Amino acid sequence: MKANKPTIGRLYGVGVGPGDPELITLKARRILSQVPVIFAPQKDDRGKGYASGIIGDIIKGSEQKVIKLVFPMGKDATELVDFWRKAAESIWHHLSKGLDCAFVTEGDPFLYGTFIYAFEVLKKSHPEVSIEVIPGVSSINATAARALVPLASGSQRIAILPATYEDKNIRETLEHFDTVVFLKIHSVFDKVLDILKELNLVDKCVYVARCTTEDEEIITDITKLRGKKLDYFSLLIVRR
Repeated sequence: MKANKPTIGRLYGVGVGPGDPELITLKARRILSQVPVIFAPQKDDRGKGYASGIIGDIIKGSEQKVIKLVFPMGKDATELVDFWRKAAESIWHHLSKGLDCAFVTEGDPFLYGTFIYAFEVLKKSHPEVSIEVIPGVSSINATAARALVPLASGSQRIAILPATYEDKNIRETLEHFDTVVFLKIHSVFDKVLDILKELNLVDKCVYVARCTTEDEEIITDITKLRGKKLDYFSLLIVRR
């Protein structure tokens, strides 16, 4: 008689929204209050990640285990793949014991979410794992709502892109889309500002940092930001 195979836990990719805990969906809150293991990404071993801070009031102390996963900030995928693989294997270690797990990420898991890296590795290395993704309120939607800037209507087109794109791509996008949302604006703001000036779009912008949190900052005169150190959790909406 064959022994029954051990049950494999289910993995939930959970979007916890832009920062305000009240924007966590009811489903996300329910799942996070039930799973025995929660994985939380952060850029290094110090402190805690942004998503961890959002879900602080949901965690049930010793009843749940919260495990930090290090995902360094970088552009070179070849240098980061080992971190993705280690994270996936850490998740598999608990899933293989029959434990349901949640991977939390700010915003939405499938919109530039850290969860994507672990998801893709697990799908290849352990295809038998059952995965469910719980969508979350993205920083893009939240920023538009807080700044009272409609993203698109009717036949208008919207583009979302990291501001680290080449100048040519930034110009072409601004010229061909009605609304452009720039992510990762903190590292290249001055460059983007110069392009916006060339295209006479500076007065069509709004900059928002740490949307929906106590530290939220909304700025419409973006020229004041030149040369300043900007928050990592910030973006720029340009609406023609």
